[in-house]
Order: sequence, then C-alpha cells, then structure tokens
Amino acid sequence: MNRKKFLKQSAMLTVGLAAVPSIALSKRNNPLKNNIYFSSAGFSLPEIPYGYSAFPNVIDSKTMEIHHQKHHNGYTKKLNKACAKENIKTQHIEEILSAKSLSSSIQNNGGGYYNHCLYWDILTPGGSMSKEFEQKITSSFGSKESFLNELAQAAKTRFGSGWAWLYQDHDKNLKICSTPNQDNPLMRHVKTNGNPILGIDVWEHAYYLKYQNKRGEYIQNILKIINWEKVESRMV
Repeated sequence: MNRKKFLKQSAMLTVGLAAVPSIALSKRNNPLKNNIYFSSAGFSLPEIPYGYSAFPNVIDSKTMEIHHQKHHNGYTKKLNKACAKENIKTQHIEEILSAKSLSSSIQNNGGGYYNHCLYWDILTPGGSMSKEFEQKITSSFGSKESFLNELAQAAKTRFGSGWAWLYQDHDKNLKICSTPNQDNPLMRHVKTNGNPILGIDVWEHAYYLKYQNKRGEYIQNILKIINWEKVESRMV
C-alpha cells in the first residue's frame, strides 16, 4: 500500500468540540493531520505501508502484527464506539483530543488510536535529519547526542506503560516528555501540552516478544529507524 492510501485510511472525526487554543491545526505542516480523513463510517485502522517484516533486527514481524492488528485495531474499534455513544460525528482526531474535557473512553482509546498512527508513520524506512532540523535539535538540547540520550532516558524511565515524546510547546520550542498510558501532549490535562512530533511506545506489547524486560535495548534500537524527515514535517 502506498503512503497516500495509508494516510487516508488513518482517520479523523469532525464536529463541534472546542477549538484548539495552543497550536492552530490549520497551520500545521503535518502529514498525519493533513492527509488522514474521516468518513461517516468512523475511524479506520491504517495499513502499514512497509509491512510487518521491515525491521527484523529491531522489531520482529510477530510483534508488529500483534501490535497493529490486535492493539491498534482494538483502540480503533473502541474509539468508534465511544464517538457514537457521545455523538461525536465529524471532527479531526487532534481536535477531539484537544477538547477541554475528555471522557475516559475517548482519552484512552482516542489516545491509543492517534498515538499509534503517529508511531507507524515515523517508523517509515529512510529519512535522515536535515541540517536545519539538526541545528534546531542542537539549539534546544545542546547536541544531537544529548537529545537522543534525553529522549531515551524519558522513554526508559517512564514507569509502567506509556509514551516518550518530542513535542513543541506553545512557543514552538522543542521539548521532551513522557506520559502514562495513552495520554499525549495534545490533551489539556497533560502538563507538557503542545504539538507531538515523535512518539516512542513503551508499552510492553511494543517490544516484549523480542526484548522481554530489556526496554532500554528496544529504545536504543527504535531510535535507529526513526524517519527524521517525517518528524520534522510535523513541526509548525
């Protein structure tokens, strides 16, 4: 499946929740935002354009398949049920998650849906850091090495299940944080609020078959297959 079809299938719901106050969605140069569509049938599970066997030295194909077909698919189905129950019909997923208040069902399943869409997209093979992006990283974190170490540490030390993020705050500064469960920086109750541009899944289902309890090893390897061009494209 080509990238355009992948992004089209990944979804958005659209309709009357509160406008996002922090970083205007209409201004984002964000492939996830600009190309994911939502139909009246609801959110759909995006296919992975590079397949389950693209990274055998980093993520085994069985983990990829279970992660996508069971976990991400589960969040997708439960999100659609929650939206139907709450009469949410046509709003972009980012707008839904940026609302003033979220039910636990939308928070958990909407977060799980969005977070995984982002995760699959930035793992696309290829894409090195541009000089401009590396300069921004250096300006924000001191060096590329310091940035990677800080991001890895945020992922490694997230207690229990959750995510590590590279995001832009309200002033468009690059920051690193981690969140529990399926929370992300779009959500207003998250103190590190802003525009997520990179997410690392540290739920055990993302790595346990291959790495067991060696989360640090998984993190070091996952950082080797990040498509930095896509990460940069999500910046505003």
